[in-house]
Amino acid sequence: MTKVKICGITNLNDAKIAVDYGADAIGFVFAESVRNVSKEKARSIVQKLPPFVTAVGLFVNENAENIEATCRFCGLDVIQLHGNERPGILNKLKNFKTIKAFRIRTERDITPIKRYKPNAILLDGYSENQMGGTGTSFDWRIIKKVKTSKPIIIAGGLTHLNVSHAIKIANPYGVDVSSGVESKPGKKDRKLIKKFIDAVKGQIITDYGSDQFK
Repeated sequence: MTKVKICGITNLNDAKIAVDYGADAIGFVFAESVRNVSKEKARSIVQKLPPFVTAVGLFVNENAENIEATCRFCGLDVIQLHGNERPGILNKLKNFKTIKAFRIRTERDITPIKRYKPNAILLDGYSENQMGGTGTSFDWRIIKKVKTSKPIIIAGGLTHLNVSHAIKIANPYGVDVSSGVESKPGKKDRKLIKKFIDAVKGQIITDYGSDQFK
């Protein structure tokens, strides 16, 4: 079944909602963004996550030493590199699982992927001014041209209205959503999260009201 990551988490309540409705991973943005979160806030949320939920830290053009220090402080499981990082940085981050993001406009933008050896590849929509979280989509048929044995995650412009179609076309390992489940930038919407995960998982998900955050 396709995995779901809810990215751009900024507070405990949004994390709780995402987990209650079945998110497999939640993401924290440690880069310039309306969804930026402090190390201290991320750590306090991660400490309250239940077992089997993956905590991902998103970084943009940060050096390996700072990335690893942040991940250790917060207790993160996975590093997501969402900038113009060179392939060599992955050799310095071997203590963590890694996701390398690529912004896609045309088929030519998948060419650099073969130079990287992360644990997974993320393909995102392209924006001239932002590295991610823009709500910009891309032609999902391009994914069929990617030559990699790594799991592929798709992001960019996904909502509950189109994610099923995206999965049908691309058959990805996972989907990553941020702005598509927000009521405003940086604030998640309970109903949109539920609709999105329902659309991905193809099942009715109830409000568990889980106790693991208490």
